[in-house]
Amino acid sequence: MVTAMDSSHSLASERSSIESTYELTKYLEYQLKEIKDVYLTYLGPPFNEKDFSPPAATRLELWHGLENQARLAQNQKAYSVLLAAVRELARSTLCPSLKTSLLHFCTGLDGLLGSISALMTTLGYTLPPSSANMRMRPTMNDFARKVEGFWILRELQSWLWRSAKDFNRLKKRLRAH
Repeated sequence: MVTAMDSSHSLASERSSIESTYELTKYLEYQLKEIKDVYLTYLGPPFNEKDFSPPAATRLELWHGLENQARLAQNQKAYSVLLAAVRELARSTLCPSLKTSLLHFCTGLDGLLGSISALMTTLGYTLPPSSANMRMRPTMNDFARKVEGFWILRELQSWLWRSAKDFNRLKKRLRAH
């Protein structure tokens, strides 16, 4: 009887953790849409033009075949790298209100990373090694920096979309058990 209660409590805790992580992901996805428009306007042409959006290649068959642990580990690694990149965008942005928005967004990304780590721990998965070894980049010209900022936001948008799908998939898998 105690085991059944523990199992039920553990499952409820896992579902709650997944749900809160999913909700944070959806909030950040919404927040990024607002920041992205302001940032692209800040960058100017051609970045703020509607047709400047080359498609990103996604290997859907590989993504669909991932197990829960691999899926969460990929999310963890991606957001670690993207958080550092957005912090760098904020550092190099001259517009004060945009800098504030980017730093606020970083706080949310940091929270998402914490939620993913807690979820992995709750599910009994080992956390992936930290990717804190950001290498020094060569000095870029203004256009190259703008291109990089554009792609960072595009990649963030893709990952937030993917993560929402990942957390929904995880919720469904847990319901099946």
